[in-house]
Amino acid sequence: FPPLLQKGSSPVAPVHVVNDESADKTNLGFIHAFVAAISVIIVSELGDKTFFIAAIMAMRYNRLTVLAGAMLALGLMTCLSVLFGYATTVIPRVYTYYVSTALFAIFGIRMLREGLKMSPDEGQEELEEVQAEIKKKDEELQRTKLLNGPGDVESGPGTTIPQKKWLHFISPIFVQAFTLTFLAEWGDRSQLTTIVLAAREDPYGVAVGGTVGHCLCTGLAVIGGRMIAQKISVRT
Repeated sequence: FPPLLQKGSSPVAPVHVVNDESADKTNLGFIHAFVAAISVIIVSELGDKTFFIAAIMAMRYNRLTVLAGAMLALGLMTCLSVLFGYATTVIPRVYTYYVSTALFAIFGIRMLREGLKMSPDEGQEELEEVQAEIKKKDEELQRTKLLNGPGDVESGPGTTIPQKKWLHFISPIFVQAFTLTFLAEWGDRSQLTTIVLAAREDPYGVAVGGTVGHCLCTGLAVIGGRMIAQKISVRT
């Protein structure tokens, strides 16, 4: 019996230890990626164009609709960026680390240069630019409504009810918030940073951290964007 017990028990302990070690490494990788992504997003998104889009639209329209549209766009963009970054993992990890480190260094130097050249009232200029863009979109929306008219009288009342139900779920404000945020975020430094992070960190941690970071920034913008924009120096 002792030899049998030894044979039966000896392989169990190492397997258990390996599983614990791999689980710890996975958890640490997720936490590290989560913290890296959320910190980068919060720093880069506060006072950014997407921040002002949410802030200005929330002052003019329903806050929940604006928040839902903006968050859907940012969540989708984060997931796409993580997928792009994860696709580069086919390259050997050594090269990925070198390339990503070089890219982070370039981003850092660029941001320092932008900060040195930036005027103290940079945030106000960005705010005015976004206001003009939203005003232009509103005018386009009004023109579309005038061209389409109140609806076809011959079609009867039966067709107008489903249209109202459809618009109740997907309102023009929701579409506007989604479109403006998605286009503003495409090619933005936070998107590029998310791609680079996903190439070297745990992709799930980056996706969750990036989404939570966007949630916090967009939530702050919707609640009191103008007040926060006046208090925060983009240059700092």
